Amino acid sequence: MQALGSDDPRQVGAYRLLRRLGAGGMGRVYLGRTAGGRTVAVKVVRGELAEDAEFRARFRQEVAAARRVGGTWTAPVLDADTEGAHPWVATGYVAGPALGGAVREYGPLTDPAVRTLGAVLAQALEHVHGLGLVHRDVKPSNVLLTLDGPRLIDFGIARALDAATGLTQSGFVVGSPGFMSPEQANGRPVGPPGDVFSLGAVLAYAATGVHPFGEGVSAAVLLYRVVHEEPDLTGLAPGPLRSIVLACLAKDPAVRPTPRRLRELLDPDGSAVGRLGQGGGWLPPALAAAVGRSAVQLLDLEGEEDASVGGAAGGAGAGGGAAAERTPT
Repeated sequence: MQALGSDDPRQVGAYRLLRRLGAGGMGRVYLGRTAGGRTVAVKVVRGELAEDAEFRARFRQEVAAARRVGGTWTAPVLDADTEGAHPWVATGYVAGPALGGAVREYGPLTDPAVRTLGAVLAQALEHVHGLGLVHRDVKPSNVLLTLDGPRLIDFGIARALDAATGLTQSGFVVGSPGFMSPEQANGRPVGPPGDVFSLGAVLAYAATGVHPFGEGVSAAVLLYRVVHEEPDLTGLAPGPLRSIVLACLAKDPAVRPTPRRLRELLDPDGSAVGRLGQGGGWLPPALAAAVGRSAVQLLDLEGEEDASVGGAAGGAGAGGGAAAERTPT
């Protein structure tokens, strides 16, 4: 989290913004709160995208589709403005780190944790595919870790970038090249098997800490590797989990497991998913502690808000500094 800058809005719709959570191809994401105290993530679209008529039309469609997702293992869309000068969408806030940052800081997940991660995300994809939707951008930064289990975010919203003709003409790549399916990398239509491929790449990364098709190279190199080369799974020992990941990463979408079959392979008796919600026991201890600290951040911000509302400018400043010092990296 970062403090709001001079160019950041303080209010979007009914949401008072508290912190900047990040930025990406579509715009900036903020931590916000309703008057009733619910914490949300608010994504505000970049100005140049808002001026693209095709993008705006697709964004409107994708927000409507994402509203249908809901589900236990996703962050639901709560509100949106697709017609204003600065379009935005608000989703439920997930108090936990992204998988990518967690693995970089705490190392790869254990075999049981990877299996639970995969089973839950497969269940989320099964639900979404049942609605006739496809995610198309399953990657570590779109997987958030909580004590009660992982959450998959940004369902369908990234697809609106397909319609931004100015960006596509300048070589803009929708999605994340190292986690795209071969069919997506080739510009072909992407269906549910494409999400399974991406999930396989995410599980490989979670289990090894290594991007299966590399990193630190150009998008073109990554896309070539995804289409023509085998993934690097040297850090994943031979065994059932490795075989499952390889099945997900098959070049031919027709031979990849369905999300339901993947869930059965990873958690045959449903016990791993069934144990979720028991104090974060599915995560390694150090990571579970860090996830718990994410919830404490919200308490820090509540104290900061109280001081601000009370008019104690000095107290609010001190609270902000303390909150910043305790923000996990």
